[in-house]
Amino acid sequence: MTPVSLVPVDAVDVTVLVDNSIDILAAPSEVEQRAGFVWEWSTRDQLRSEHGYSLVVRIHGDGGSSTLLYDAGLGRDTATHNLDVLAIDPKDVRAAVLSHGHADHHSGLEGLHRRLHTSGMPLVVHPHVWRDRKIAFPNGVELHMPPPGRGDLDRAGWQIVEDRGPTLLLDGCLLVTGEVERTSGYETGFPPQVHQALLSDTWEPDGAIADDQAVVVNVRDKGLVVMSSCSHAGAINVLQHARRLTGVNHVHAFVGGMHLTGGLFEHIISRTIQDLVAIAPDYVVPGHCTGWRAQNAIVSALPKAYLQSNVGTTFHFAA
Repeated sequence: MTPVSLVPVDAVDVTVLVDNSIDILAAPSEVEQRAGFVWEWSTRDQLRSEHGYSLVVRIHGDGGSSTLLYDAGLGRDTATHNLDVLAIDPKDVRAAVLSHGHADHHSGLEGLHRRLHTSGMPLVVHPHVWRDRKIAFPNGVELHMPPPGRGDLDRAGWQIVEDRGPTLLLDGCLLVTGEVERTSGYETGFPPQVHQALLSDTWEPDGAIADDQAVVVNVRDKGLVVMSSCSHAGAINVLQHARRLTGVNHVHAFVGGMHLTGGLFEHIISRTIQDLVAIAPDYVVPGHCTGWRAQNAIVSALPKAYLQSNVGTTFHFAA
């Protein structure tokens, strides 16, 4: 694989705009800037959490900065509400990326397009993002996972960029991985009978969720910051793919969901943690679909690397 020429940056700020949890008393650190308190705390608008994910990624280099939105959460107005509470100016956003087509990552685009001035703004997606999907749980419960509306996005003015392969954004400083190569052997995704897509009017197995894609920044003298919203391709596969794509071996930070929660995935926690320890990232910020068992395992295995994901927190990774 020929490495992608990813331009190193001086720093990247990763703000958790939407995630499953919030802890207003979490302590800050050199890397973690928590949302601040105000005097009339009880009457001001509060940050919201939900089963969804969204990051605001702001890179710094050559005396300037650029901002990207990675996913948009589930609620129609959760991301916009949290932008307001955090006083993040949506006009700074230059591009957006959808990690995959599940509703807890794209539904917030409906509210965001009115605020982002999306006419002509790039929105990078994998072609499978448009698949209508469902999850059929072993207990018989089914959960519909509708795709984003292509017509709605077109009318909102997004410049939709469909690509299975890698894409460079923000003047070559941010990489969208495209479809992730799956080499670990044990990160096989959903069982085919559980995750299905409506193809030619028939529900067909779609366990791989091939549209799963991460975003990557190379911080000068530190290494890669890899952000993966759900890691349906497997967190280890995502990290190894990012290393191969960039030719940069060291992972400075991993931020995102690892999809290790629930009975279908908990059996691969120990193998995942074993391989994560071998990769040895400086920081791990597991959120969203990682699950409490995997979170505890990461804290035990990598206590100095673990950072708590938290709605409203900005993680500052700098050279």
